[in-house]
Amino acid sequence: MPKVKTHSGAKKRFKLTKNGLVKRAHAYKSHLLNGHGKTRKLKRGLRKGAYADVTNQATVKRMIPYK
Repeated sequence: MPKVKTHSGAKKRFKLTKNGLVKRAHAYKSHLLNGHGKTRKLKRGLRKGAYADVTNQATVKRMIPYK
């Protein structure tokens, strides 16, 4: 059986937990962070990690087979 290539973009964006869930970061946190409509409360929420939706987990796990 040949090795499966890891998706380079996915390995930078996702981590797997011990329970098999896929951890991800929030979007909309890269720019316009001061005074352009993003409140303090929103930016504080974006800092926290989140889990990928159940419908996307199988796809992400296929992209990062050796993590």
